[in-house]
Amino acid sequence: MKFHHKIRTEVSLLTIVAASAGTLESSDCLVTVVPAEVDGIRYEGANRAIFLNRTEKIAREIMERYPIENASIRIQDQGALEVTLRARIETAVERALEGARQ
Repeated sequence: MKFHHKIRTEVSLLTIVAASAGTLESSDCLVTVVPAEVDGIRYEGANRAIFLNRTEKIAREIMERYPIENASIRIQDQGALEVTLRARIETAVERALEGARQ
């Protein structure tokens, strides 16, 4: 599974550094993005059976907007609302890209 769209084949892929966003507090989530040999999403949470598909879909949707390859995302969910989840994933990815640019 590659996170970038096929449309972006003319865009050079970006390297990332490890970065995270969020907390492990109730009603939040901790999202960590790290370089990896294979793209992947790892979701952990008390309601994994209920929210796994939704969360993976959101993560893939967000990651497809970035020309990134070989990244792994770990989401530790503590009951975050969808808007919080989206914000944490976007922030972690932006931090991972910003760290690579420095």
